[in-house]
Amino acid sequence: MTKLRTILAGNIKAYRNEIGLSQLKLADLVDTAPNYIAMIEAGKRFPSDTMLEKIAIALKCEPYELFSIAPMKKQWQEDLLKDFAEFLAEKLDKIEGEKKL
Repeated sequence: MTKLRTILAGNIKAYRNEIGLSQLKLADLVDTAPNYIAMIEAGKRFPSDTMLEKIAIALKCEPYELFSIAPMKKQWQEDLLKDFAEFLAEKLDKIEGEKKL
C-alpha cells in the first residue's frame, strides 16, 4: 500500500470514528456499498475525485484534509492512550488482588 493510500485510509477511518459513523452509515451517506468503504479504509481501493468529495462532505471536512497526517496522528495518539490506560488498569487490579491475599 502506498503512503498516500495509507494516509487516506487512516484519515477516513479517524474522521468517521470522530463523528460516530459506522462504515454502513458512511456508505449510505455517500451512496455506495459498505464493503467499498471498508476496502478504501483497508487501502485496497482508491476513490474517485467525486467519491472523495462525497466522503469529505459526509465526514464534515474538506477533501484536502483527508490527505493530512494530523487526523491520523491524533487517532494514533488516542488509541495509544486508551491501550495504556487499559494496561494500567489491569496492573492496578492485579496489585489490589495481591494485597487482599
